[in-house]
Amino acid sequence: MEKTYIFNLETLKIELHFSKAEYQALPEADKKLLKSNFLFSRYSSAWVSRAKEPNLYRAQQVAGKLGFTQEQRTGERLTFANQVERQQERAEHRVERFEGYADNAERRAEGLQAGINSMHGDIAFFTQPNINSSAGRAFKRQREKMFARYGRGFEEYRKSEYFRDRAATAQNTADMKKFSDPVYLDNRIKECKKNIRAMEKNIVAYEERLARIETGEVIKDYNGEIITAERYEKALENALEKIEAEMDKQGYMENCLDEIGGNKFSKDNIKPGYIVKVRGSGRCEVVSVGPVNIAYKILDGGAAGMVLSEAYAAIVEIIEAKDSKEIIENPFKDGDILCKLRPADNSIYRAFQVVKVTKTGVKIQRIEVENGKPIADKFIGDKAMQKKIVKSKYSDFIGVYDDDWQLHKYTTHAQEVAI
Repeated sequence: MEKTYIFNLETLKIELHFSKAEYQALPEADKKLLKSNFLFSRYSSAWVSRAKEPNLYRAQQVAGKLGFTQEQRTGERLTFANQVERQQERAEHRVERFEGYADNAERRAEGLQAGINSMHGDIAFFTQPNINSSAGRAFKRQREKMFARYGRGFEEYRKSEYFRDRAATAQNTADMKKFSDPVYLDNRIKECKKNIRAMEKNIVAYEERLARIETGEVIKDYNGEIITAERYEKALENALEKIEAEMDKQGYMENCLDEIGGNKFSKDNIKPGYIVKVRGSGRCEVVSVGPVNIAYKILDGGAAGMVLSEAYAAIVEIIEAKDSKEIIENPFKDGDILCKLRPADNSIYRAFQVVKVTKTGVKIQRIEVENGKPIADKFIGDKAMQKKIVKSKYSDFIGVYDDDWQLHKYTTHAQEVAI
């Protein structure tokens, strides 16, 4: 028998309603599957999915396995601003609740440890040996109980610390600091745009298949089941609804970004060579700029020299706007031999000879390597390759590359190469 699950548009979660008899009749494997994807809500008197839209695929699969194959929608979809407001209110309630739990645990801990704490300074209490008499045995039992209570007090203090940590986490959510973080907002805006583009492609596909069905074509699912026009119409309706929700979320994020000054930096005002302050990395040199991200080299601290990538929103300020168009002098001349070196031992893997030098590059041709040494003028093939002189982003290397391998100038002396 087909049953209906509820998709709650306010919570963006799905609900499964069982009678007590139906739940008890479920096999243990199905109960385990249900509990791994749903939590029972006394408020809703239903099993509510742990995940919410857009991550409901697994929950819907489990619902289908349990016989809930039809969907019924309830409530109204909240604007993203209302969702944030509700999230904030719930976080504030969690802060109060966890702080209350922490205070109660501290009071219990103090009460449990009060007996031993009151004995501080009474050396006899702690050093009194066990005496095998009625009074001695009674004293021993009393002291053991006091130490046991003292130990339980530490457990209560640990609970208090746990609840304080939970309260701090909830407070971070309540403060909504992430909506003042330009990197977070920039990433979420990009995420919304990506989701919208994907759903727009789905809409085009649904409309195309609907048109094919209307002309009489039969379209089958992967299991051979014929797909009806109603199925695509429903998918089309859902996609349009999700696009509207994503656009609402994107608009909220863009408003938050505008309130903190917007994206101050972009490819238009950040150039390679600029010294900038990057959030979390300190003073950095911009190595390259792209439409979305920059590559930068960290200049100070233990991570100095590392080259990382980050969004423009991570730039805090421009420290120095200097021209990066440094002149790279060609270090090679005709006849020089350049080698690919194996990382393990710097032995020669392949060798090339410079056959022509220009101001900005060289033309090289591969030569033989015999007994680990290159043989000058012993060319392999007739084809020479033109290579441009470049400076590495990651080191002080200036030269040419072949298939991402640095080519190092060969000398007759032992090779000591810093790669």
